Amino acid sequence: MKRRDFLQHTAAATALVGMGGLGMQSFAPKQKRITILHTNDVHSHIDPFGPEDGRNANKGGVARRASLIDSIRKESPNTLLLDAGDIFQGTPYFNYYGGELEFKLMSKLKYDLATIGNHDFDNGIDGLYAQLPHADFDFVSANYDFKNTILDTHVKPYKIIVKDGIKIGIFGLGVQLEGLVDKNLYKETVYNDPLETSQEMTRILKEDEQCDLIVCLSHLGYHYSNNPERISDLKIAEQTKDIDLIIGGHTHTFLPKPTIVKNTVGQNTLVNQVGCFGLYLGRIDFFFDSSGEKSSEGATIIV
Repeated sequence: MKRRDFLQHTAAATALVGMGGLGMQSFAPKQKRITILHTNDVHSHIDPFGPEDGRNANKGGVARRASLIDSIRKESPNTLLLDAGDIFQGTPYFNYYGGELEFKLMSKLKYDLATIGNHDFDNGIDGLYAQLPHADFDFVSANYDFKNTILDTHVKPYKIIVKDGIKIGIFGLGVQLEGLVDKNLYKETVYNDPLETSQEMTRILKEDEQCDLIVCLSHLGYHYSNNPERISDLKIAEQTKDIDLIIGGHTHTFLPKPTIVKNTVGQNTLVNQVGCFGLYLGRIDFFFDSSGEKSSEGATIIV
């Protein structure tokens, strides 16, 4: 082959390869993944359970949870870490440090957000407020009105976090405190109806804020078989729309994978809770294709 012909053939082949590569990049499905990790009702359990601790033997511990979270973040960079309340009370660490250690360790684990459980008032609302400087993460609660308390402006109803262009709206819900917590501990905190609050929050997050993903951090409880009418995560899921995921707490319910609930418009809402004491870490992955359609998968991981 003459040198000129060879060069022409080589140039043509190079152009075709270049076009092929460009074509593959252009037409390959572009999918984004948001990973949500979560805990609930850790109750000041800093250390792992010992080898003699029955069914919980050799489980849990903040150090193990940290290693697990680090490995997931390396695999999935767009990861959120959330907690559904009752961070305090349950071991001498809380009795001695008053919540300082729990918040400092959660900050080191880089929690993004938490809601407030009933036991987080165990040192009073003033005790909770005193530990806030140790928390490098925010708190959300939409149905607790703190305007006449020391927590006013320190707890927001919701927060929006953007990961890889995906707008995630997260709001919090707390359990009825009257009859559960001494009034002197929560003082002038006002409890508002969680269902009405959820409907308002989803309207704001979906319509006003145009969120792509809506998450509820709940400390209402998964379900109450002895009182089916009591408000719970399953009730919220059934009687609202536009919530993609409810991360629950309070009832210490262990779910091996999220429960799928049909909402008021027949769409799926995931409800998950991972027991208590930091024994497990919840993981839900949401996948977004180029058209904005989303799918999900979830699992519970032993710590």
